[in-house]
Amino acid sequence: MRAAVAPVKVATGEHVQNRIVFKQLLQAGAIDVLQLDSARVGGVNENLAILLLAAKFGIPVCPHAGGVGLCELVQHLSMFDFVALSGSTENRVIEFVDHLHEHFLDPVVIRDGHYTAPSLPGFSAQMHPESIATYAYPFGGFWAADLALAQAVAA
Repeated sequence: MRAAVAPVKVATGEHVQNRIVFKQLLQAGAIDVLQLDSARVGGVNENLAILLLAAKFGIPVCPHAGGVGLCELVQHLSMFDFVALSGSTENRVIEFVDHLHEHFLDPVVIRDGHYTAPSLPGFSAQMHPESIATYAYPFGGFWAADLALAQAVAA
């Protein structure tokens, strides 16, 4: 129960799959900060529905980021939240992990501690063809080399 840990705020949601669970958490007054994982929920419409629910309940959204491409994806959510819903950056942050951005055509850019607007249209999630060829499972170059090494060690 949220009251049991007060004044510590409860931030959760990075493992929630849809707007229904978020609605239940919000209706129950169970969270102080909604931590949406944009890749876990079902697409743009689901992400927007969750942002709208958070706005209705007056709960700040601080998107989860850090996996491959999550930083590239969540920047759009926070920008939409600011421009169309909250009009504020108060009580809002976005996680940032500084690795693997080199695999994207339009990688996220941090300037003065803030995400900057993407320079290209779209979700900023398009990867370089070379990265896809290298890391596509199971036949990408990375996995083929890994398998060859494992076979050599086993022999």
